[in-house]
Amino acid sequence: MRLDKFISQQLEISRAIAAREIRAKKITINGETVRDTSYKVLPDDEVEYDGNPLVQQHGPRYFMLNKPQGYVCSTDDPDHPTILFFIEEPMAWKLHAAGRLDIDTTGLVLLTDDGQWSHRITSPRHHCEKTYRVGVESPLAPALVDTFAAGIQLHNEKDLTKPATLEITGPQEALLTISEGRYHQVKRMFAAVGNHVVTLHRERIGAIALDADLEEGEYRELTGEEVASIGLPDELKQQK
Repeated sequence: MRLDKFISQQLEISRAIAAREIRAKKITINGETVRDTSYKVLPDDEVEYDGNPLVQQHGPRYFMLNKPQGYVCSTDDPDHPTILFFIEEPMAWKLHAAGRLDIDTTGLVLLTDDGQWSHRITSPRHHCEKTYRVGVESPLAPALVDTFAAGIQLHNEKDLTKPATLEITGPQEALLTISEGRYHQVKRMFAAVGNHVVTLHRERIGAIALDADLEEGEYRELTGEEVASIGLPDELKQQK
């Protein structure tokens, strides 16, 4: 990658400003000042800006975030703060949420710059399960377990929801596991049975559970095992 492009991405500045910083002798590579904006940055090069090391990115990145209320999962929103506010990584703007949460929903968000990986989470074809802890307004009847397992008829929807697992954990609290991601699905499922969701917190996506050590607004890299747990697309499995 050209040095001016690398500096532009790392510092999130324009190519023109990056070139100016390079010509101002603020960039060293392997300890030597470099003023050539077209210098090709190699994978092993140690690049510093004003004495601060810049980390090169090799390969896709994967993170989990414990999302607080009041933040949206888009990468750019003119009206609300986005979850990227919490991500202190080079070129954080290249990351996207693999499965969004509403502004008032908390819990597990997975962020990546690997589009194929996130597709395996969000595509209905892959039936990736998500588990939510739900707080509702009215008491939960035990019969709802079978109702959710049979599928719910949502307002203005043609088909029933896919079978969902409801585990009632308190008079007005439950764990709900679904394998699809319709618009506001959890809230609409409870509305369809005459209840109202008060709090909603995502605890799990596939085999990846929210790290109990993460406070709201904190994040960490996924482990190799967590990344691999999402699995291969079905079409690639058939080729093996």
